[in-house]
Amino acid sequence: MAATRIWTGRLLSGVALLFLLMDGLTKVARANPAVQATVGLGFAETSVPVIGFLVLGGALLYAWPATAGLGALWLTAFLGGAASAQFRLGAPWISHTLFPAYLGVALWAGLVLRRPEWWDLVRPGRPAKGDRSG
Repeated sequence: MAATRIWTGRLLSGVALLFLLMDGLTKVARANPAVQATVGLGFAETSVPVIGFLVLGGALLYAWPATAGLGALWLTAFLGGAASAQFRLGAPWISHTLFPAYLGVALWAGLVLRRPEWWDLVRPGRPAKGDRSG
């Protein structure tokens, strides 16, 4: 059971990570589809490689086990901005606006399944270990 959980987490993390790496690399390389899509969201063309480096930075943090939590937080913030940009333009909800949320869920689910100690940080209803506020 534990092996299944860990491999499921690795699969979820890997799929999300591959998508983010591809997104970041195409932006850094200034691939025409990535540039046009980013400019279409209202960003300046000069910001495309910067956004790519930010995505790659978060992806690398997420991929490294010691900094996976920081990477998940970084990417969650980034994905929130991506969803906001889609919402501002009135993009279709299921396919565009919520896609960053789907990716964020895959990142966090992958992290929690690979590293069960992270569940205490995101589990609703129970105070974290050492929390004396309740």
